[in-house]
Amino acid sequence: MRLFSIILGGIFLSASASAQTDNHLNWSEKQIAELQELVDAKASEGLHNCSITDFSQPNSASDPYRRSRLASAAASELMAAYLEGCSPASYRAKWHIGSDDKNIDTQQLLLKALIHDDLTAYFDALRPRNPHYQALRSAYAIEDDEEKRAILAENMDRWRWMPLAMGQKYLLVNAASFEVTLWENDRKLQTWPIIVGKTKSPTPIFEATVSGVILNPWWEIPTSIVAEGIGSMVRNNPAAARRRGYVVQNGRYRQRPGPGNALGQMKLVMPNSYSVYLHDTPNKKLFSEPVRTFSHGCIRVGGAIDLAKTLLGGAVTEERVDTILASRKTTKLALMKAVPVYVTYFTAEGADDGTVRYFPDIYRRDRLKLVQNEAATDCAA
Repeated sequence: MRLFSIILGGIFLSASASAQTDNHLNWSEKQIAELQELVDAKASEGLHNCSITDFSQPNSASDPYRRSRLASAAASELMAAYLEGCSPASYRAKWHIGSDDKNIDTQQLLLKALIHDDLTAYFDALRPRNPHYQALRSAYAIEDDEEKRAILAENMDRWRWMPLAMGQKYLLVNAASFEVTLWENDRKLQTWPIIVGKTKSPTPIFEATVSGVILNPWWEIPTSIVAEGIGSMVRNNPAAARRRGYVVQNGRYRQRPGPGNALGQMKLVMPNSYSVYLHDTPNKKLFSEPVRTFSHGCIRVGGAIDLAKTLLGGAVTEERVDTILASRKTTKLALMKAVPVYVTYFTAEGADDGTVRYFPDIYRRDRLKLVQNEAATDCAA
């Protein structure tokens, strides 16, 4: 991690820095050879489709200036491939996780690599740091099955679409594995099972920031779910609606906190444009199912109270959480420090024993050209 910080510290594109960069970098023969080894190895990184400038052209050998210029172009292209991959833009159409990686000034980074005479270390620092990526890369190097290689390569690219610096502490949701994991310093701390969206209402891929927890939450019922039957119940059988906690307030359909609330006893505060949240659920039996695509898009968490207590650690005691839950009073609690949450989709990832786990492509996103518009998502139990 320290090497990563030293190598990439401050290497982000700015107008002033970019304008002052000399496009001509001097390359030694040793550095040219090292770059050639990196280019030759790009297929082992799953980057075989990336086009890289040929700096080994016969005419360039007698012209050091031209050869250095071609080598600089090739190195910048390879750095960009390490950072972003080479998949068509259509493959990322539904990947709504932003990244500043494209703003890394590869020219400045390359200059530092040449000054320190260690290209390999600088390229190593551009690889995703999460151990899941390392496991995929190791498996790709020895896998003979073409279908598995394609899946590995695609998921390695998905890691490149993630921010290189994901945060010291973060939550990682993988809809394909039906799990949410808490990470700190790229070390997995804890895992909880989840339920995600149905195939007709898939959980979107996005990022948000978790700033707090709401205990005993109200459920603000989406219009589409009201139309599925709740609205009819409130109008035609108000007694049954009251028993389930459904009310209409200022024209909004809501459900009171309680044991039957669709959000269970807790919901994470993580504002996002999809109205998708991680929350508890009263229906715990579905966590025993191997394929857990039952929601309208939101993410139900098994052991949700444990997740809440873990995130609130250092800010709120477990005893206070229990007291608030028992009171059934809606209470919003702030985390000591907000953490990013990445809601992702990886059909292959590293296992704890260093091997790779493969998951069903529940949303049919592998090797497909994806449309631009994400299906509308309504959060529900």
